[in-house]
Amino acid sequence: MSESSAATASLSAQGAGLAMQTVGSYYAAKGQKMQLKLQARMAELNAKMAESQARDVLMQGQRAEQAVRMKGAQVKSAQRVAMGASGVDLASETAAALQTSTDFLSELDANTVKANALRAAWGQRMEAVNYRGQAIMGRAQARAISPFMAATGTLLAGGAQMAGQYAGFKESGAI
Repeated sequence: MSESSAATASLSAQGAGLAMQTVGSYYAAKGQKMQLKLQARMAELNAKMAESQARDVLMQGQRAEQAVRMKGAQVKSAQRVAMGASGVDLASETAAALQTSTDFLSELDANTVKANALRAAWGQRMEAVNYRGQAIMGRAQARAISPFMAATGTLLAGGAQMAGQYAGFKESGAI
């Protein structure tokens, strides 16, 4: 094989490789863009799920708060019945203090349940905010990717390399 045909074969092979790299760059960028869009969509779905969980936590907290208040009312009623059966005057200071104490403790427990539910819901909502942020970032990154520009960059870089090699072959007289 002559030096000229070897140089031509080398440049031809390099050109074919460059064409394949260019197509590969295009589809790699396109795949990355699609993946980022999918991740953004999944983050949005996760945000909706976290928001739904926050609402569920609040509803469960309200039910638990009501249950604590009902239990407190039952305890207070049982105390009144027991004091009445024992002959204690329900209007006395002792009876009033006992019932006030029961009301206070019942309300304290109900407020604790409510505060815990609010904290748990807040945590879920913060998670939803984080997921929405991920979705925004993913979409922004996807918009920044241009498969055409990736292919063009590969083609220009490879073309410059091929031009350098061609110039070298030409200078050496191989072409």
